[in-house]
Amino acid sequence: MPELIPQLEKLLAEAQKTLALADEAALSREETRLLGRKGEVNRILAAVPGLPPVERARVGEAANVVKTKLAAEFSRRRAALKNEFASELTEREWIDVTEPGTASPQGSVHPTNAAIEEIVGHFERIGFRRARYGEAEWDHYAFGALNMPQEHPARDEWETFFLEAPAHPMLGRPVLTPHTSNAQIREFERRKPPIRMVSVGKTYRRQSDVSHIPMFHQFEGLMVDEGIALTHLRGVLEYFFRNYFGPARTYRFRPFHFMFTEPSFEIDISCGLCKGAGGICRLCKAGWLELGGAGMVHPNVLRAGGVDPLRYSGFAFGWGVERTWMMRAGMQIPDIRMIYGNDLRFLSQFSV
Repeated sequence: MPELIPQLEKLLAEAQKTLALADEAALSREETRLLGRKGEVNRILAAVPGLPPVERARVGEAANVVKTKLAAEFSRRRAALKNEFASELTEREWIDVTEPGTASPQGSVHPTNAAIEEIVGHFERIGFRRARYGEAEWDHYAFGALNMPQEHPARDEWETFFLEAPAHPMLGRPVLTPHTSNAQIREFERRKPPIRMVSVGKTYRRQSDVSHIPMFHQFEGLMVDEGIALTHLRGVLEYFFRNYFGPARTYRFRPFHFMFTEPSFEIDISCGLCKGAGGICRLCKAGWLELGGAGMVHPNVLRAGGVDPLRYSGFAFGWGVERTWMMRAGMQIPDIRMIYGNDLRFLSQFSV
């Protein structure tokens, strides 16, 4: 028997042992080593042309048999690997469809957004229309048209966030809204009385403690028409208090001074944290917590908005959304900054 035939048979026997345990990577390497263009089988066959014709035929026949068997071994091993993978995948991904499912975590509306929608809804039910205005404003709308002189302390940069941008030749410097009262002048420019508007916006101030945060939301109410008096303001706010806080909640009008209303009041509510006890309450200190300001729109503000104060009168109020929300019965939130602490243990209590 020619020497080349035993070499071929030896290659086949060794390959059968190696391929029995080979993974996909090893299979590829062995296939290239044995059957590749420069592989072992072709190396042996390179010596065939030098053999006598009879031996060439025998070696060629033996080589074809070995090639066929090797190809079959490779196919068999690949099929076995595929079956093993499918079996492992089935075992790993098998599920019992009769078992109870696992609920996916779901997001929810932030308490502030939920409070805004509810607050606005109360005013819309008595004819107020929601308006939206930007949170970057000109000095004219934030201060000047609201009857605040140039030397007013609210314009101090320790109180207000002025923007580093060019000033407008007529409207002054740009500023982040320190209150939502700019909506009054914007509304006057958009439409003429009668007006019933409620606007919600972000406001920015340099304050941070248990009852203040540098960015918070205010809702601004404005009602202007012929014959509007202080009694209308009291009626609207009493309606809101009864519907939002409940009929048993106590509130008060406290005389104050704002440049854009006359007369002016601050509106206080009995503290929901200490139930009006005051004393050691770290939130209210005295049993009452200020919600915001209110009053009759100053004639100068009406004039700045192009409204005749001899014909029309009106009232306005601006309250913090977060502070109003945390004063609801049963909330027991001792620090307003918790609302924006992004602690899911806190926020998930108010999921809707």
